[in-house]
Amino acid sequence: MAVAVFVAPTATAAPPALAAPAQAPAAADWAPADTAAIRPGVVTESAGGGACTSNFIFTSGDRTFIGQAAHCAGTGEATETNGCDSGTGPVGTAVTILAADGTQRAGTLAYSSWVTMQANGEADPDTCQFNDFALVEIAPEDVADVNPSIPFFGGPVGLDTDGLPAGEQVFSYGNSPLRMGVEQLSPKVGVSAGDTGGGFSHEVYTVTPGVPGDSGSAFLDGDGDAVGILSTLNLAPLPVSNGVADLALALAYANEFGDVGDIALVPGTEAFTALPAGVPLTAVSPPAGPPVTG
Repeated sequence: MAVAVFVAPTATAAPPALAAPAQAPAAADWAPADTAAIRPGVVTESAGGGACTSNFIFTSGDRTFIGQAAHCAGTGEATETNGCDSGTGPVGTAVTILAADGTQRAGTLAYSSWVTMQANGEADPDTCQFNDFALVEIAPEDVADVNPSIPFFGGPVGLDTDGLPAGEQVFSYGNSPLRMGVEQLSPKVGVSAGDTGGGFSHEVYTVTPGVPGDSGSAFLDGDGDAVGILSTLNLAPLPVSNGVADLALALAYANEFGDVGDIALVPGTEAFTALPAGVPLTAVSPPAGPPVTG
């Protein structure tokens, strides 16, 4: 039996089949990646919740969102990992976006898988346990300061829809306040230990595991596709691994049961690279971890 806690702010039946989510076309009018104030990896602070790391950029019609973990607006304990019965702030909760330029931007919780599952009477145990996804709406006046690229690695290229087999390499960018702003500690490379929860979660090992404040961090697969968001720190059966919520399934659920329209992932403007120029190979080598099996 797994023992997990959320990477807190400071096998049963497979989930029901859901329609595949859309992907937004690349836009030409995003802010430059190197100067964008709002981008994947900036910290979000939910009123009544805590500080988390944002993941990807999304659109629905003329609205723009930045993703975070649903539990970032949670009002219960870090051990409350079931989104169908855990306390949470409502849609409309104020979220402060700590922009990369040092300013604070006002955001609003527009969608929460936890709020939606509770309103929907969701009963599937895997969906309840692992669907940990939320959207923060970016104010229209701040959209010109947004870039959708993942820092350091670039991408996402697209949306991964086939899971994360054991042994596949993963790439992430955490921005916990515990890292004290040391940028070299933010990029993380790791390896998958396989899918769990009917594909709704992936167990991963990274060079340094996600820590409090990294919750919601974006994860890319070996092709640069968006595969998931950091959700839990797992203590068993695989010690000090992280649970990553599957983004494709979370998006499909949001599109079927949420009320913000047709949500689409925005591809990055910067090309994905597993080894950015000037970075030694040892800095991005996957961790050893325990043996993984398919």
